[in-house]
Amino acid sequence: MVTSMTSGSPAKLIFLFTVPLFIGNLFQQLYNMADTFIVGRTLGVNALAAVGCTGSLMFLIIGFAQGLSSGFSILTAQRFGAKDEAGVQRSFVASLVLGGIIGLVLTVVSVAFARQMLVMLQTPAEILDDAFSYMIVVFAGILATMLFNVLSNVLRALGDSRTPLLFLSVGCVFNIVLDLILILFTPLGVMGAGVATVAAQLFSGLACLWYIAKRFPILRLSRQDWKLTRHDVVQHLRIGLPIAFQTSIIAIGSLILQFVLNGLGSVSVAAFTAASKLEGLGSLPLTSVGVATGTFVAQNYGAGQIHRIRTGVLQAGGMALAFSAVMGAVFIAFGAPLSSLFIEGQPQAMELAAIYLRVTGICLWVLGLLFLFRYTLQGLGQSFVPTFAGVMELVMRSVGSLVLVAPLGFTGACISNVSAWVGSAVPLTIAFFLTMRHLSYIRGQR
Repeated sequence: MVTSMTSGSPAKLIFLFTVPLFIGNLFQQLYNMADTFIVGRTLGVNALAAVGCTGSLMFLIIGFAQGLSSGFSILTAQRFGAKDEAGVQRSFVASLVLGGIIGLVLTVVSVAFARQMLVMLQTPAEILDDAFSYMIVVFAGILATMLFNVLSNVLRALGDSRTPLLFLSVGCVFNIVLDLILILFTPLGVMGAGVATVAAQLFSGLACLWYIAKRFPILRLSRQDWKLTRHDVVQHLRIGLPIAFQTSIIAIGSLILQFVLNGLGSVSVAAFTAASKLEGLGSLPLTSVGVATGTFVAQNYGAGQIHRIRTGVLQAGGMALAFSAVMGAVFIAFGAPLSSLFIEGQPQAMELAAIYLRVTGICLWVLGLLFLFRYTLQGLGQSFVPTFAGVMELVMRSVGSLVLVAPLGFTGACISNVSAWVGSAVPLTIAFFLTMRHLSYIRGQR
């Protein structure tokens, strides 16, 4: 269902958009958590570490694809807010074509160099083969991931956050069932988890494509619509590529942290894997508020309603801080029991995971502000500051991991992770208030 966010209560619109988005993000997280949970509980701590140590590399490549499609959809939302139906269709075509071309390039490059990347990260020898077999399958399925991300982001740009949720939830159930079948009843082992993930992403993407063809007349394309103009290509790449590179820049910091963690051994890698999955789950409300606010901002910016943007962002900030307080308290109080969901019979790994969650819980509010202002600035079509903030996140995480892990061990890795949030949140917060002052001044001059 197409929904305009240019009229009505900003807080209500953002909250109602956030709820299905949160549930959808929850199911998206369950895609990866299902692999981690089932592998960790059935194949052991080394298999868990094998899946976990691929996370940063997959974030580097898959995150680039996700950031690209997210950037493309900003233009779709702005044109929808401006009631430019022809512009919405051109944006849809550009997203599909550019997403397909770049997705194919990412697939070829990542598959060709997958093993070399794992070796460069000094992946422990006892988990290298399993890590490679899992990662190569996921990289081979990048086009399926790109298809779902492009289509789901387009739907959200038009104000529909419920449909991606529906297909994502069904795909998640499909992923879990296939995980169990392929891991428990076939010799594929860890590779089976990768096959299940790609198959579920492909299902969700095809379901979105079918739904768009049936229910969204504004996105029905004729042969003439597939003629891309140079202007549309440049406009989409101008916004999409910086956001994609921003994601990859952040991932490079995670790679450096993973490199340092690998030197601490497979127990530390497994603990970090389990705790980071829980962190991802706990931060979903913050991500969802940020994405919802970004869509709200993009539509209202396209409609020229600057006054609504300030109100909406401030009200969304209250939601983000409330969510971060609740989830932070849960992490601090229940870190060890939560980590036992992924780690069985490894008290040392559980203890390390609990340390990670305590450090994260104390600083989770910083992550909430980071997501809020990053997506807001992206919704306004800005790319420089979010990219600079990504560079700051890279610097803080890299320097922290290289400096703090040696004297503090695993705790140093945890501190370096949250210090990266601070390094990114500071320029984003400053840029938001300066931008709003500038936009209000321009509006007052008219």
